[in-house]
Order: sequence, then C-alpha cells, then structure tokens
Amino acid sequence: MDRFYLGVLQGCSQLGGAIIRRLVSHFGSGRQVWQVQAGELAETGLLRPAVLEEFLLARKERPDWPLELEEICHKRHIHLVIRENEAYPELLKEIANPPEVLFYKGSLQNHLPRIAMVGARRVSAYGRSVAQQLSASLAQAGFSVVSGAALGVDACCHEGALQKGTTEAVLGCGVDVVYPASNRHLLAQIEERGAIISEYLPGAQPIAGNFPARNRIISGMSLGTVVVEAAQRSGSLITAEMALSEGRDVFAVPGSVFSPVSKGCHRLIQQGAKLIVDSHDIIEEYPQFAKKHTNTKNNDEKNKTHAIITETEKRILQILSVEEPLSVDEVIYRLHGTKVANAAFILLQLELKGLARSDDLRRYVRTVKEGVL
Repeated sequence: MDRFYLGVLQGCSQLGGAIIRRLVSHFGSGRQVWQVQAGELAETGLLRPAVLEEFLLARKERPDWPLELEEICHKRHIHLVIRENEAYPELLKEIANPPEVLFYKGSLQNHLPRIAMVGARRVSAYGRSVAQQLSASLAQAGFSVVSGAALGVDACCHEGALQKGTTEAVLGCGVDVVYPASNRHLLAQIEERGAIISEYLPGAQPIAGNFPARNRIISGMSLGTVVVEAAQRSGSLITAEMALSEGRDVFAVPGSVFSPVSKGCHRLIQQGAKLIVDSHDIIEEYPQFAKKHTNTKNNDEKNKTHAIITETEKRILQILSVEEPLSVDEVIYRLHGTKVANAAFILLQLELKGLARSDDLRRYVRTVKEGVL
C-alpha cells in the first residue's frame, strides 16, 4: 500500500525525487509523510514555505488520494513499482534523479537489455526506413527498444521492434492517456507485447515541461541511445546529452549533409558519438547481451527476398532508393523505355511483400539494401 502513498507524493507539484527521498528517510515511509502533522513537516526544514503550503492544501483537499489512486490503478490495469523494488529497471536506479515510482501498463522487459532509439518527429523516408530496420534487427538480437511513442522516428522504432520482438514506450503523460491520438493502435500493441511507462499519475495530460523529464527515463533505462534523425536543436539531442551525462553510450545515424534533420546527428558524431550504419555497429558494443546467433546482419532484408519476385519486380526494386521517394511516373521514366503498363500494380505488390514502402503522396522507397537483391 505504501507505494500508492509514494505515487501521490510524486504527483504533488514541487515535490521532486530528492525531497521525497529525504522525507521518507526522515519519517520512515510514504504513508507517514502523507499523514504526519503539519508542524512536524515544517520542523524538518526540508520544504520551502510555499511548497509546504501547497502540499498541505493538496492533502487537505484529497485526504483519501492514495486510496483513490489504488482504485484507479486496479480499474485501469495500471501497475506501480517503486525504486526499491527489484522489478524497477536496474539501470534507471543509477541515474542522478530517478523517479521514485513508475506507472506502467503491460510487462516491463527487465529480462532484456535495453537500447533507446529517438529522433525527429518530421521523419524523412530515409529516416523511417533506417529506424524500422535498426529497431527490428535490435529486437531480433534480443534487445528491448525503448522510445517515446511520439510521431515520426519514435513511432517507426516501436513499429520495427514489434516486427521481431518487443519494445517499451515512455510517455510524458499518464499511461492511460493516448498521446498522440493517432498512435492509439500502436500503443495498444506495445502494451500487449511490451510496456507503456510513465512517472506521471494516471490521467496526467501531456504538457511541454514533461517531455525533457521523460527523456531522462528513456536514456536512463538503456545501455545506449541511438539518434536516427535530429535537427540542431531538438528533444532527441537532449536525450543524447542525458545519456552522455550518465556515462551511457550514444550512437548516431549519418544522413545527407543537405538534410536539416541530420545536422543534429552529424554534430553528435563530431562530438564523439559512434557512427552506425547497421545494427551490428550497436550490438558489437554489448556482446555479453546479444543473442548467441551472430548472423543477424541483413537477415531482415534477406528474409524479405525469400518471397518469389519476378524479373520486372526486381527491375523496379533496383530503381527504387532507400532515401529518395519516387512517384509511379518517375519509376516508369527511369525504366528507360521498358514498357511496364502495370507499374502501379507492381509497386503495390512490392509493398505487400514488405520490399517497398509508400508515403502519403504515394511515392515509393525500397526497404531492403541493394546488396541483398
């Protein structure tokens, strides 16, 4: 029951993790902190007058808040784990300011090593392909991919990981709040096969200040952080900086020198982040954690080509780029006079076989490397 008192304390504004830890150390438990007389709280000198007043007011207005939280968690299938519990992610305990309490839906993947993957919300076709392929390969190699369930690169990383294994999403809102709304189906899949995690109380809405704090959990849970695409100023770079400050590894995917969403990655590489071109560049840093089979390189791409493809399909596949989306007309033009009346149909077949992907404008990119065609 004490964990619900700790959950409520964490949900009180102005009560940071360090203050909660000092209060619990002084009074013995979260329950005691919640129930102790106002004068005794004041005598500790741990709370500034304004913070003390706000806390006492919250306690007065909702004296049964911990019991309400327990009921809400039960009804909404939300689990709660405290920092002292062995079910709490081990690496997260080691950061400077770990949350005292984690709320989650699904199952924490503590039996797996974790790699964080983050990037731009406005993801390019290149970034989308790289994020999905990297995350799928990492999941297949036995890693849990941790990201923030945002639009763009985050969503691509979760999607890729779910193809081959598991993933965990850390939110800047309550675990029962679907944000962004368009990720409803994705979050449901993550809950079923991994975990949705937050330090915020159930029902907490996403506000701007929550996301930098959320980022420290993403990097803090993980052995290393991979940045796929990032502008020069972005939340992804904040996550990378947090990883570095905790002595964790940072990896960056290179992109075009003309791409604004690759400038952040290039800056990280200049500052010492490891440049990666495939999952093996990451996995080789953690040989003690990777699955025993080591022949995963290009496995995803090779498996895709096991589907029977015609010569015409192969010809069109060779025209497609992994980075530059092409329309149907552009594909036909690059066939150099070869008559393909049903190019649109063939592109659709390639997409159904997982060998190509289209964007909202029905432009296509290849999802396999050229060497495996």
